[in-house]
Amino acid sequence: MVRNLIFTLLLLGSSANAQEIRGIVVDAQGQRPAEFVNVGIRGKNIGTVTDERGRFSLVVDAQYDKDTVLFSMLGYETQTVTVSDLRKTVEHVIQLVPKVYELAEAHVKPRTFKEHILGVRSTKKWLVAGFAEDRLGDEYGILMKAKKAVFLKQLNLNVAQCTYDTVFFRLNVYEVRGEMDFVNILREPIYIKVAKARIQDKIEIDLGSRNIVVEGDFVVALEHVKDLGEGNLMFCAGLSEKTYFRKTSQGNWQTSPVGISLSVLADVEK
Repeated sequence: MVRNLIFTLLLLGSSANAQEIRGIVVDAQGQRPAEFVNVGIRGKNIGTVTDERGRFSLVVDAQYDKDTVLFSMLGYETQTVTVSDLRKTVEHVIQLVPKVYELAEAHVKPRTFKEHILGVRSTKKWLVAGFAEDRLGDEYGILMKAKKAVFLKQLNLNVAQCTYDTVFFRLNVYEVRGEMDFVNILREPIYIKVAKARIQDKIEIDLGSRNIVVEGDFVVALEHVKDLGEGNLMFCAGLSEKTYFRKTSQGNWQTSPVGISLSVLADVEK
């Protein structure tokens, strides 16, 4: 009984130091709410995603008051605010400034490509993995190994179970810069919205019109950005590859020993 009492007191002490931080993220130019913005403390697995009204809520322990919360979204400059500053107002307003991209100099040279399927293509439902709960910022992806240029044409997902009426996720494509160091190469968000009636056993998304070209190894990932309520979306899985995942926005990447059935049809440079 003494041990149980001590454990209970520790839990109460921890929850007493945790306070809710609320705010809204807007576009600095039009003052419009910025939906599905990644909000979190980098590397601490404390994070979330703004809703359709740009609002967010985080429960943060007092020990993180000196840490910095990152607000990031494709097409905008990343903003940072300390936890202590966010606590000073009931509802802090974060303004995201549109990002200006510099066009790189183009060098045209002859290349030959061959069509390939990269990633995991398992259709067996005895081994499954994926979005088992409604947790914003949850992200799962597969490492695609390529030595040269790759032009993405189609995303393929083999579904084992879906209990949502409609799935809604964000597709991210990351260039591999180093060990667990991934940089999103997209300039604007790509959202995947599919009604359950259209899913059956697979989801196929055309990417050809997106003009996504990657040089070298890359990760294709799905991110849970919208509250879908109770439910899950589970994929067939295989043992030949790993799944790269992170539990929250701005969290650390980790690996799982099974690979979700996520693949891409692509033209790969010879």
